[in-house]
Amino acid sequence: MKRLIALTTACAAAITLSSCSTDSPVPSEASKSAASSTDIQQVPAEEILAEFDLEGLDGPEVIDKLDHMPKGERNSNLHASVLPNELVLTAEQGQASLPLPEDKFYVSIAPYMTQTHDCFNHSLTTCTGELSKENIHVTITDNSGEELINEDTTTFDNGFIGYWLPADKHGTITITHDGKTGEAPLDTTEEGATCVTTLQMA
Repeated sequence: MKRLIALTTACAAAITLSSCSTDSPVPSEASKSAASSTDIQQVPAEEILAEFDLEGLDGPEVIDKLDHMPKGERNSNLHASVLPNELVLTAEQGQASLPLPEDKFYVSIAPYMTQTHDCFNHSLTTCTGELSKENIHVTITDNSGEELINEDTTTFDNGFIGYWLPADKHGTITITHDGKTGEAPLDTTEEGATCVTTLQMA
């Protein structure tokens, strides 16, 4: 788990947020290898939740609220990174975490045409994708052929779309938009990325 927490820095710490914008068109391994600071004070989650009008919400509810929030309303003083088994909250007063369901895996997908960014663990408040509020069709199938998702939907204001999927699956994500199609691998194990920004529409 310590290794997974270390992976969050590129999308969870203010000083390394350059990889969580649309300014970097070529993904790299930076967010997977960044080292986490050991000096962040651990605080009760309630302190951070109350500060950002999230009191009383559990991990999945915080994810849902922040994902659906317009970009202009997202507070840049809060960094909320989604890991396979926990949501890590970092703010001025310190850092806290909320557990996520062990049998589920939340994956955020940002399909793109020409511009993307590097990301491994999704930052709910700072990561943005190219296709904001666009109509898309999403199909997610695991390697056994089971169809997990098949729907028309609209990307969030930040250009992502998010799904709770069964844990410990491998498969394929396929998205179509405006006559173009893209694919990316799916990995909902503890080694998997919660942030998929490599799905290019062509």
